[in-house]
Amino acid sequence: MLTGNLVRVRVSKNRVIPQYLDRDNSYWLEVAESLLLIFREGVGMTRGEIASEIEAVIGKGMASLVHQGLAKVLEDRAEFEVVADVPPDLLREKVFTAAAEQRKQLAHSSKPGLRDPFRRDEVLDLVSREMGISTDQVVAGMFADLKDENRLLTFGDLSAIALIDRYNVALAQAVLLRSVHLEANVRGEKPARYRQLFRFLKFHRLLYQVKGSMTGGYTFYLDGPLSLFMATNRYGLQMALFLPALLRCADFRVDAELRWGPKRQPRTFHLEASDGLVSHYQESGEYIPSEIKAFLDRFRQVAPDWEVTETTELIDLGREGVWVPDYKFVHLPTGTDVIVEILGFWKRSALDRLLRVLPHHGPPRYLLAISDSMKVDEGAAKDLEGPVLRFKEIPNAREMLALLKGFLPGTQPRSLID
Repeated sequence: MLTGNLVRVRVSKNRVIPQYLDRDNSYWLEVAESLLLIFREGVGMTRGEIASEIEAVIGKGMASLVHQGLAKVLEDRAEFEVVADVPPDLLREKVFTAAAEQRKQLAHSSKPGLRDPFRRDEVLDLVSREMGISTDQVVAGMFADLKDENRLLTFGDLSAIALIDRYNVALAQAVLLRSVHLEANVRGEKPARYRQLFRFLKFHRLLYQVKGSMTGGYTFYLDGPLSLFMATNRYGLQMALFLPALLRCADFRVDAELRWGPKRQPRTFHLEASDGLVSHYQESGEYIPSEIKAFLDRFRQVAPDWEVTETTELIDLGREGVWVPDYKFVHLPTGTDVIVEILGFWKRSALDRLLRVLPHHGPPRYLLAISDSMKVDEGAAKDLEGPVLRFKEIPNAREMLALLKGFLPGTQPRSLID
């Protein structure tokens, strides 16, 4: 994703308009190919050496925001590593200690006004013999953990036109990081595509509401990063991941309220299918956060008589929109099913609304698991009423099982609130 200093836009009538690149422009395709060649041939080179190669191609100072932006997209696709025979921090400690000891000895052995010169080569030789490496390796390894000294390990290659497409998407994503609120309308898609959008929203833990239907299309209302008190950067990155999923739709429009510039001035941003942005997302299996996968694996171990499946149903909440829960837990001996939603980022107001609406429009049995570590406002949740499981990083499988058992025939559900 592009950093703030690389965002290239113009402002017209309070509207922020990104300056996308023409994906068929021969000049930019040539620039893209030149930059790609540097990274393709740069495996084993340091980050600083690659930066010098880029500067040689596009000019000192990296000529323009576009050149810098294209290079940033490629850098994000590269994996760099620290290459050193000995940990750099250990080498620095050894060298600095040896240098200090030599200076101390020189201060005591020299005559007044005739101090012997400091011998750098002796210090390096002493450390090289102690560590069993050459003096050249000592010098090269001392600062190998500095960013510019990291070496390119792998690079995710792509075509020149795909690079331009990725740049344009990254530019739009960077603009949305300044959003307070976002509204997205999607129409004319098949049910599978809508469900895919819902799953992206859910598994990237975004704060959203949905209104509409399969036949008429849906409107998604998302809180933007700048509307939150906490976790702004983390949430903003998650929201940016949703945009490429939206771009796979044939008919959509996005309208966002922004706070732009150092003074956070009110601005707007508009994006629609006709703008021609191309998604790099492939049709593939759904993404599941690693901690949720770990919880599900653990739950299946401690509760073998419960079956867990992802839900595909959309629950109509009347005028309150649509609820898209995560999982269905089914007790195999009795057939009792419980709908479970695991909330990542959450606001107290949104949680209160859900707990208010679900008793009237929701399924007969449901459970909400909420992460204390990912709340984004300062509202306390200690007095929440309803079937709620609180957790820090990963839901506790045994605590979840205890709550689920409360839904079985002959028992009363209870909430587990710390």
